[in-house]
Amino acid sequence: MTHEDRIAALEAIIYAADEPATLDQLAAALAEEKLVVQSALDELVASYANDSRGIEVRSVAGGYKMYTKPQHHDVVRRFIKSLRPPLRLSMPALETLAVIAYKQPVTAPEISDIRGVNTSGVISTLLDKKLITTAGRKEVMGRPILYKSSKEFLMRFGLSDLDELPSLKEFEALAREALGTDEGLSPATDEALLDAPSTDTLENLPIPEDSATLASLDEDPPPPRADSASK
Repeated sequence: MTHEDRIAALEAIIYAADEPATLDQLAAALAEEKLVVQSALDELVASYANDSRGIEVRSVAGGYKMYTKPQHHDVVRRFIKSLRPPLRLSMPALETLAVIAYKQPVTAPEISDIRGVNTSGVISTLLDKKLITTAGRKEVMGRPILYKSSKEFLMRFGLSDLDELPSLKEFEALAREALGTDEGLSPATDEALLDAPSTDTLENLPIPEDSATLASLDEDPPPPRADSASK
């Protein structure tokens, strides 16, 4: 394999991969030494760094993945959203979607705690619209269902993946655009998103765990009542 063929093969693999392709994976796919592959990767990354290119090859999460360049995000979002009918969501639905997007994976009780209202009906609406999906169950008492954003969510908001999730203020702007209104997220939800502990590996909001809540989950259950124990 020539050096040019190696670079072209790496470009094809990284383009086709859903997750960041690691050096080990790329070397195995090409049946080449890692040093040789790394040299070709460095050249590929440099070739995409040119301002005339609209995408870049970025080193992320221990691998390599293609992303649209930040300066083109607005036009890409407009194009992607033009392919689908506009979102028809109520403000409570958008607020719930924001909680899930920034705190995922998150359970319904945790969403209700952040928003201060019961959100079961809104969650059902978001599931129906395929903006969120389930992500297993949380290993705590009752094993509640975890929710996360979906690929449809990424498409709707013009994002390649969650690494491109905008700031809360930018999300509010997108929400206003989706609703066709000047409303934003309610102050209570906005503040709660910044204050509540995150339950995922997303590091957009590096907030410490709520130690009191975690401690309560580890407490032993109360002893049975005397009348029930005698039965």
